[in-house]
Amino acid sequence: MMVTVTGGSGSGKSEYAENILAELVNKTKEHNKLYYIATMKPYGEDAARRIKRHYKLREGKGFITIECYNDIDNCILDSKSNVLLECMSNLAANEMFMETIKDKDYVYHKICNGIDRLKKITDNLVIVTNDIFADGVVYDKSTMEYMELLGMLNQYLSKISDRVIEVVYSCPVVII
Repeated sequence: MMVTVTGGSGSGKSEYAENILAELVNKTKEHNKLYYIATMKPYGEDAARRIKRHYKLREGKGFITIECYNDIDNCILDSKSNVLLECMSNLAANEMFMETIKDKDYVYHKICNGIDRLKKITDNLVIVTNDIFADGVVYDKSTMEYMELLGMLNQYLSKISDRVIEVVYSCPVVII
């Protein structure tokens, strides 16, 4: 089963995604390894605080954390595992703004290939992404290209997911 969980910043989507994965594992009785693929690079104090908070929220839930900031296609996991990838917006930014600047179409295909691989080798895959499109602001060219990339990735995730859920103020809204 593949589930995409989206929402705005601070919406509760991360905790909801963890609970969805736990529910899927309990339902399928497939108690294979439980991985948390963390994509946020620890840039600055704010990022370090958020990472620490997320570690604390996962404490005691059995997750094996793998920090994988890019190249998720190379992320080594046991087959038939259960995976929570947090979060697509960080992964997209890491890939797009690496030192060797890449075209958004190249990054899109690279990330989609990685997601396809994860979907094939896992029992359950839950991916968290962000809704960053509602402020109506026109940003600089590179930021707008990043937003377009994330929009393309979110559309792809919606197409290949069994369920898509938006979390609004900790309330889930099932889209698919």
